[in-house]
Amino acid sequence: MRPPPPPLIGVSTYLTPASWGVWELPAVLLPEGYPRLVQSAGGIAVMLPPDDPGRAAGVVSRLDGLVVAGGPDVEPVRYGAEPDPRTGPPARERDAWELALIEAALASATPLLGICRGMQLLNVALGGTLVQHLDGHAKEPGVFAHHAVTPVPGTRYASLVPEESAVPTYHHQAVSRLGTGLIASAHASDGTVEAVELPDGAGRGWVLGVQWHPEMGDDTRVMRGLVSAASP
Repeated sequence: MRPPPPPLIGVSTYLTPASWGVWELPAVLLPEGYPRLVQSAGGIAVMLPPDDPGRAAGVVSRLDGLVVAGGPDVEPVRYGAEPDPRTGPPARERDAWELALIEAALASATPLLGICRGMQLLNVALGGTLVQHLDGHAKEPGVFAHHAVTPVPGTRYASLVPEESAVPTYHHQAVSRLGTGLIASAHASDGTVEAVELPDGAGRGWVLGVQWHPEMGDDTRVMRGLVSAASP
């Protein structure tokens, strides 16, 4: 009997101008760390560029798991706030597509991992709000910082990473009010929520968000948790 195929993990992408060789064109981009992390954890990564939100449920139905990747700030109107001057320009097409992907994953109990922006968007999808700016979680532009993250005992995250760990981080926004059903499962030393999840009894399947960027490190435990949940 053949072993089951590795789970198919969809990863949302950027939509941005880009240049390569002689070309300068709009492109869908995904930093190499994301597919590498999925592959290292035993999954097959597929890119999910922004699309018609009405197609999201059909797309998710063909996946075994979903990763909502990092990227630009979520537009504040999505959580009923006026934009702070330090909030970045909106990515409305990506917001709409990824919110639809999240809603489809929650409705179908498809295992879901949100990374940085993906965690923030998960919180917004469930009615939560965001802190639009905080200091100390990113250094100079384009350079990842590291800080310690402490798990909350008894959570899914703590079952994957039971000890305090230093994680690669690059963000200036964070969770403020938690979305419906979400619990905080890790914190930074200043109290910032660094991971959120839906408990097993919520009926939405395996759902976890982390504020940092596991694809920029060598710790695969969070992604292995998703791949394990997505495996037959």
